[in-house]
Amino acid sequence: MPLSADDIRTLHKYDVAVLLSIEKQMKRYNWVPEENIRKSTKFSQSELEFRLGRVMAKDMVKSSTLPYDGYQLTFKGYDALAVSALVKRGTISALGTLIGVGKESTVYEALGMGTVVLKVHRIGQRSFQSARLSRDYMPEWKHFPWIFASTESAKREFEALKVLQKGGVSVPVPLTINRNVIAMTYIPGVNLNQSVFESPEDAEVVLDEILDNMKKAYDLGYIHNDLSEYNVMVSEKNVWVIDWPQWVEPVHPNAEDILRRDLGNITGYFKKKYRIDMSVEEALSKVVG
Repeated sequence: MPLSADDIRTLHKYDVAVLLSIEKQMKRYNWVPEENIRKSTKFSQSELEFRLGRVMAKDMVKSSTLPYDGYQLTFKGYDALAVSALVKRGTISALGTLIGVGKESTVYEALGMGTVVLKVHRIGQRSFQSARLSRDYMPEWKHFPWIFASTESAKREFEALKVLQKGGVSVPVPLTINRNVIAMTYIPGVNLNQSVFESPEDAEVVLDEILDNMKKAYDLGYIHNDLSEYNVMVSEKNVWVIDWPQWVEPVHPNAEDILRRDLGNITGYFKKKYRIDMSVEEALSKVVG
């Protein structure tokens, strides 16, 4: 469910206190006992019931009666805490429209010092187990709620973007992070799959720029690991590579296979749409050297 600016704006400080209490205790409990929330917030029973009713009506918290009365944050509740923190920090002043939905994230426009983008990481319950097995950045906690996996994913992408941007790779500039939400600069372009070039020569220039960015990233120690026409953005003058949470190092045991798959996705796209016949081997030589 998309974030609602009205739902976030109308949160009372006592509502936030309930959300924070549940968040903190979810590191210990699958379902946080109601009694623990009452003790943590120091609310009366009637006040707590009222506040729980409000945040549940906003779909920010869900409940269970078995084996006891307990509560969990939903993604909407976790997202609300992150966005509220960014507002309090002064990073953004208003939440805008939903502009993109991916497999494990949603993207919103927001107003800060100009237009900024909020990328909300959402590794859901379905993908969490596979993510935990395939991504070595997941902590080895005995109890690791799925919403916190999204924060680990966001942290990983944020740190990568800082290094890549500083190293000259054309990526969105990361501004700040809170929980599972990254604030970054707005990119005035469209996804590669939505763009149309006037000639194969123009398309070949874009392909070369993508490979040049991949070489810079490789030299910095990063392989994208999810590269496709959906994770590249273009404008009349620029090319950006986006979505970096799944990156791997060149020393990863499967690095060559991963890089070949990335390059195969991109060269295959340009071959199919623009008849640019570049082999994966040729692309690999441009990236690895």
